[in-house]
Amino acid sequence: MDIGLLSVSMNVYSTKRIAEEAEKSGHYVERIDHTKCSVKLGAGKPRIYLGEEDISNEFDAIIPRIGAKVSRHGAAIVKQFEMNGIFSTARSLSILRARNKVRTLQIMARKGIPIPETLFSINPDNIKKQIEILGGAPVIIKLQEGTQGIGVILAETKKSAKSIIDTFYKMDTSILIQKYIEESNGEDIRIFVVGNKIVASMKRVSEVGEFRSNVHRGGATEKVKLSAKEQFIALNAAKHIGLGVAGVDLIRSKKGPLLIEVNASPGLQGIEAATGVNVAQEIIKYVERNGKRRRK
Repeated sequence: MDIGLLSVSMNVYSTKRIAEEAEKSGHYVERIDHTKCSVKLGAGKPRIYLGEEDISNEFDAIIPRIGAKVSRHGAAIVKQFEMNGIFSTARSLSILRARNKVRTLQIMARKGIPIPETLFSINPDNIKKQIEILGGAPVIIKLQEGTQGIGVILAETKKSAKSIIDTFYKMDTSILIQKYIEESNGEDIRIFVVGNKIVASMKRVSEVGEFRSNVHRGGATEKVKLSAKEQFIALNAAKHIGLGVAGVDLIRSKKGPLLIEVNASPGLQGIEAATGVNVAQEIIKYVERNGKRRRK
């Protein structure tokens, strides 16, 4: 198969691993910098250009690895590939859903997936009441479109929470506020879903003095065994968002597992190292099952 790997750089571990496994399986793979792509509409069939090269019909499938800074443009490029009949491991709509934490949590709440108590607002006049609705401090304050733990703040007192939330509102920055789950103790679980199965899962543990457990924030990782409910949540979260490849993040609370996030471009380095699972190969197998050769 001819596979387009949408990524801004080949130096990223996940991009390199996926390309390696595609080539090992006998496929042609080409990195496509989606920030350099353009779409031409009108006067005939829509065309996708990489610089001056028409790549509209060059691939049998694409694997999007869309960064947070260019989500909308990247999703628009993915959408055009979809409309041209090319299989994608992540639908354009799903990429945008996953990027916005509020939208993700709204979908999960509607589908009955357990999530932490969450509040979002843009009203600067009743911040104190907003905090009280969640049961008071401490609370977690998150940017709605942050990644890798960036823009996630633990406010331990009402005073600090009010100050931080007020600052974000004045900056016209979209945030959400969540009840702090103390018993999660700086730990979360990343579950890697490919197609309709869980291929790997790991526990991430934060550094001492750090409540965020992201690998990019220095968190340690280890293989973890999932409960039946955790497996159910992960598989259904990926399905409800509409992702063929997803990283589903959970925390363990007194009330059971709670979903906190779904990632459309989950990193491979931490989970492959922690579990020994060849996740990149699983992604290529998924492409093989679903993509169709378009050219001889």
